[in-house]
Amino acid sequence: QVQVVESGGGLVQAGASLKLSCTVSGRAFGWSPMGWFRQAPGKEREFVAGISWNGGSTNYADSVKGRFTISRDNAKNTVYLQMNSLKPEETPVYYCARARTSSADTTPRNYDFWGQGTQVTVQS
Repeated sequence: QVQVVESGGGLVQAGASLKLSCTVSGRAFGWSPMGWFRQAPGKEREFVAGISWNGGSTNYADSVKGRFTISRDNAKNTVYLQMNSLKPEETPVYYCARARTSSADTTPRNYDFWGQGTQVTVQS
């Protein structure tokens, strides 16, 4: 059984930074691409960032390129999302998920295990 738990969300001011963590328990973390998504109320879940199983390849949504950085520590079964220069409109729930494909693509249906999410609130 795979369990995914996000943490690190909170309330920050616009322009501030925040680092999210995602810890995965269970088998096969080290061989799985991982992704971060976010979802605002009434909107579809959108891809934010993805990382390959060994961290050698990353991809980002255009809206966060240059501001967000995804990384992972396989020894700790943890994926991180460093978010800088946060904007007030970036106030959804952030989710971490394990990809069931060979790469961390942008489609939510290609991810099988999801965390419960962590709320990020950016005040203007």
